[in-house]
Amino acid sequence: MGMLEGKVALITGGSRGQGRAHAITCAREGADVIIIDTLDQISTVSYPMAEQADIDETVRQVEELDRRIVAVVGDVRSQTDLDRAVAEGIASFGRIDILIANAGIFSLAPAHELTDEMWDDMIGVNLTGVWKSAKAVLPQMMEQGGGSIVMTSSINGLEPGANYVHYCAAKFGVVGIMKTLALEYAPHGIRVNSVHPGAILTPMTSWQGAWDMMSGKPAGEGTEDDMLAAGYHFHALKGNGFLSPQRIADAALWLNSDLASSVTGISVPVDAGHLLLPGVNATPVK
Repeated sequence: MGMLEGKVALITGGSRGQGRAHAITCAREGADVIIIDTLDQISTVSYPMAEQADIDETVRQVEELDRRIVAVVGDVRSQTDLDRAVAEGIASFGRIDILIANAGIFSLAPAHELTDEMWDDMIGVNLTGVWKSAKAVLPQMMEQGGGSIVMTSSINGLEPGANYVHYCAAKFGVVGIMKTLALEYAPHGIRVNSVHPGAILTPMTSWQGAWDMMSGKPAGEGTEDDMLAAGYHFHALKGNGFLSPQRIADAALWLNSDLASSVTGISVPVDAGHLLLPGVNATPVK
């Protein structure tokens, strides 16, 4: 028997990367799954966003585990799209027990060079999208007498980072949403927590701008190998370079399971000791 047997999980940004890891982990542990993801390229995002083939692959892997899945194309900035995903999920499965508000984007620029569009897209997806996702499931969870919400923040929801003030603002804001909803909905048996990934290898983190940032090389000169090598300097724990999305899915699994039935309102860093470092790890042990 799985840790989520008989439950239903809604995962935003569920088609690939961390979202797919969440979907597969929930299915492996006995849950039916609803995913929502957009197929539109956001103009301020420099790396390719999800395609239909990504959604199809997540569906295939969930069904291979003999679990059911509803896949919805939609944007977390749209309450209408999120409400539709919830309605389709309830029509298919009768309930929603878990929300993993995972959808997110990333872009880079010094603060004085950020455009209004970059700021608005980032806040819209990474902060407002989290709030709207929670808003979509809360009535159902209240009606059934409980539920679990895990919000994806970041290490940069606990510490600053240069050249992405909009990302940090959104991820710090997620903590505020999490703590407030945890307090407000505790009387309804709804638990709300956040997970804070360190350096995780996903399509969002592996592109030219990220390679340059992590390697410290001039724009356009960094490589993925440079970035992967630099990942060991980001983390303190032996053998930990860029982490697998599965590490985040494992943390969310615990938070959503009965093992954490009395846990609410907390931030869980999954950062291989990054926050212990006064700067970077100058002598990583691989």
